[in-house]
Order: sequence, then structure tokens, then C-alpha cells
Amino acid sequence: MAVFGNERRFFLQNEAETEALGQEVARHVIASERGLTLFLDGDLGMGKTTMSRGIMRGLGHKGAVKSPTYTLVEPYEDLTVPAYHFDLYRLGDPEELEYMGIRDYFSGGNVCLIEWPERGEGLLPEPDIEIHFEREGDGRSVVLRAGTEDGADLLNRLELVGNS
Repeated sequence: MAVFGNERRFFLQNEAETEALGQEVARHVIASERGLTLFLDGDLGMGKTTMSRGIMRGLGHKGAVKSPTYTLVEPYEDLTVPAYHFDLYRLGDPEELEYMGIRDYFSGGNVCLIEWPERGEGLLPEPDIEIHFEREGDGRSVVLRAGTEDGADLLNRLELVGNS
């Protein structure tokens, strides 16, 4: 992966702050008018699905957002920017992604959120942004790291008062 030397670190105290950061990311995705691939990485219960919910709501989704652990992908094609939420936690073999036509999801201006991306290694494109979660005290430390020029551009515009 190319190194763009661009990352943002945040401390999030609760689910509301995690979702708000997701909505802020979505706001910049809409403004960029480009699709993006985001990898969400961290242990179980760290906030990956909460961040995904914030992004989907920021893109205009009104209903529930749950992790597609058993279906592998949940489409949100009616949003401002078409989005797909992947959860690869239960993926048995990365080749299963090939059978479901994984490459088609990454074409055009789609947003693809991928939880547990390491389980699809070798078949997934490089992420525009990696979002890494770690427990820190009573909250979460979150690092957003650019992997492409598009990702770096988004992070350059991402600012939340008191967190960057």
C-alpha cells in the first residue's frame, strides 16, 4: 500500500460520538462525489458497526443498520451514494467472495464498508481509508489512515472540533 502520510486520530467516548464521526465521514464522501472503500478493523465490540451505522445514516439511510454477519453484504443502493456494508467475520475462505461477484461492488461511485477485511485478503482492493479501533479507558481510540489519494483528500477535509 502506498503511504500518503495522512491520518487522523480520535478519542470517542460513546456510541453517539462514534456515529457522529461516521456521519462526518459520509458528509465528505458525498461532497467528494467519488466512491470509496473503507476497511474497519478492530476487535469484537469496538464500534465498527456503530461507525458503519453513522456512515449509512450520513448517506441518507433512515432504517436500522446491522452488521451483515451471515449474509456477508447488505446493500444500500437507494442512498445519495450507493453503499455496500460487508462483514467478513464468518467468511470461511476468501474465494467465497469471488463466487458472490465481489469485484462488481467496487466499480463506479459506490461506497464499500468492510468489517474484518483481513479475511478477504488477496481479493479486496486497497482501501481508500483504514479505520482502526482500539479500547482506550472507557472509550475508543480510532485512527483513520489514508491508503489512496482519494482517502488522503477526504482526511485533509475531515475535522471535528476537539478531536483531531
